[in-house]
Amino acid sequence: MLIRHCPGYGALVLLLATSVAAAETCGDPSTPISDIQGRSEQSRYVGDTVTVEAILTRDARGKGEFRGFYLQQADHQTDADPNTSEALFVYTKRQQGRSGERLRVQGKVKEFHGLTELTNITSIEVCGEEALPEAIHLSLPWPRNPESYENMRVIFNHPLTVVDSYNLTRYGELTLAASDLVNPNEYRTPGTTTSTANLVLLDDGRSEQNPSPTPWPVGGLGRDNSIRAGSSVHQLQGVLDYRFDAWRIQPTQAPGFRATNPRRPAPARPAAEHLRVVTLNLGNLFNGDFPTSRGARTAEGYQAQQQRLVDALLAPDPDILAVAELENDGYGENSAARALAEALGQQWRMIATPGKDGNDEIRTAIFYRNDRAVPAGKAERLTRGAFSTRGRPPIAQTFRKPGGKASIRVVAAHLKSKSCRGASGADEDRGEGCYAKRRTREARGIAQWLESLAHDSDLAGTLITGDLNSYARETPIATLEQAGYTSMMHRFHPCSADHCPHYTYRYKGQKGTLDYALASQTLIPRVLDAQSWLINADEPRGLGYRDTPATHQPSPWRSSDHNPVIIDIAL
Repeated sequence: MLIRHCPGYGALVLLLATSVAAAETCGDPSTPISDIQGRSEQSRYVGDTVTVEAILTRDARGKGEFRGFYLQQADHQTDADPNTSEALFVYTKRQQGRSGERLRVQGKVKEFHGLTELTNITSIEVCGEEALPEAIHLSLPWPRNPESYENMRVIFNHPLTVVDSYNLTRYGELTLAASDLVNPNEYRTPGTTTSTANLVLLDDGRSEQNPSPTPWPVGGLGRDNSIRAGSSVHQLQGVLDYRFDAWRIQPTQAPGFRATNPRRPAPARPAAEHLRVVTLNLGNLFNGDFPTSRGARTAEGYQAQQQRLVDALLAPDPDILAVAELENDGYGENSAARALAEALGQQWRMIATPGKDGNDEIRTAIFYRNDRAVPAGKAERLTRGAFSTRGRPPIAQTFRKPGGKASIRVVAAHLKSKSCRGASGADEDRGEGCYAKRRTREARGIAQWLESLAHDSDLAGTLITGDLNSYARETPIATLEQAGYTSMMHRFHPCSADHCPHYTYRYKGQKGTLDYALASQTLIPRVLDAQSWLINADEPRGLGYRDTPATHQPSPWRSSDHNPVIIDIAL
C-alpha cells in the first residue's frame, strides 16, 4: 500500500500510541462490568476485547482450582441497578494480583456454559489495595434472578438446610435449600411439577474429583463424622458462582454446621404384646462370583455390606423381616438367602418358595425368629399377570405368635422402579416417574391376588410391606388404597409440604416415602405404630460399604439407600 507523506502524520501516530498506552493506566476509563453482564443471560460484549478495572475478591488460581479469579466493581463505581451483576470471572494463568487488590485487566468476553468471563488475557496491572465490596445479603428462595448476583460477594442472612450430599465425596458439593424439601407427590395429586431452582450448592472451590479428605464436615467425612441431610449451615458467605448448570457458593470462609437432624437409636418396642415387622430394601445383597452384576465388587465388600445390613435389621429387635433386592439364587447352602439367615443368628429362619421367585436378578424375601413367630400354612408367590414373565413376584406368609391363635398375613412386595431406562410411550414420566402404568398394574394384581387367597377366621388381617417405588399420592398407592389397604406410616405420621417426619428415601434434594406398611381394614385397629428409622437416606453415599469396606465396624448407618420401616402389630 502506498502511503503519501502528509503534514502532521508522525504527530498523529505518536498521539495514537500515547492514547493506547494511556488506556492501560490505572484510573483511566474502562468498561463497567455491569455493562458487560447486562440484564440478560448472555453478554452483548461476547467476542469483544475490553478493559475492566475492579477488585479481586477471590483467587482461584491454586492447584486443582478454577485457573482464574473473581473481579468485582468497587462499591462507589456500581451502576446502582440491582438487576445487573457487578462482577465476573477472569480465566487466566497470569499470577499478578491477590485478594483485596484493584486490578486493571484486558481480555475477551466469553460465555462459558452460562458463566460470563474474561479470557485471552493480554494484560493485568495491579493498581494498589482497595476495600472489598460489601457482600450482598441474600436468602432463599431467590429474591430475583440469581444472574443479577453472578460472581459477586454474597452472604446468606439465615441458616440453610442440607438437602442432598450425593456428590460430596465425588465433587465436594452439598446441595442447600431454605428448609428441608418434601416430594410434592407425598401430599398432593401428581401432575404439577415443583421447581427445585431455589437451591444453591456449597462447593469446595476445586475442579478436581474425589477430594480426600472431603471439605465438609470439618476433619473430613468419616464413620463417626458424618454430615446428614437435614443439617443446617450458617455463616455462609462467599462468591456466587455458576458452573455445571447450577448456582453455587465458593466460600471465602469456612461455614458452620449444626446437627439439626442427628442420628438416633432404633425405636424401642412398645410394652403391649405384639409382633414387630421390619422392612428394608437391602440395596442389592449379592454373594455370588465377584464382582457381581449388582452389589459388592469383592468378597470383602460383600462381608462389610452384609454386616452393616445385619446391624440395621437387628437393632430394632424385630420378629419378622420383609426384604427386597436380595440376590435371586435359590435357597441352597451357598445362596444369599441362606447366608443372610445364618448371619442374623441361630434363631432366624427364611421362608422358601423354590422355583417361584421370578426371573429378575433380585427378589423379595421373608425371614422370622422361630422363637417369636410361627408360620401358619404355606407361603405363596404371585407368579401370574404382571409378574408372570418379569418383575419381582411378591411373597405372602401368614404368622402367629407361639401358642397364639390370631394370625397376620405378611406380604413382601417390590414394584418396578422409577428408572427411565428403556421407557417409551406410556412408560415415560408423566409426573410419577417412569413405568407408573406398570407399577399400577402390579399393585392391582397384588390386591386381586390377596382377595383370592384363603381367609380363615383366625386371620386378623393383611400387611403389604416393601419398596413400592411410589410416593404416597401416586397411582399405585391409590390403587391399593381403593382395594382396602391404608398406609400406616402416613396414618400415624402424615406428611405436608413443609413437614414429613418419617420418610424412606431422598432423591435430588427431596425426601419422601417409597417403602410402605399398608394394612387391611381389619388389621388397622391392631397396628400400634408404623415409623421409619432414619439411618440411610440422610447419610452421604460416601459412607456406604462400597467406599469404606476396609474400615467397617458394626454400624447401621448407610447400610442401604432406603430407610427401614418398623411396624408394631398387637396380637
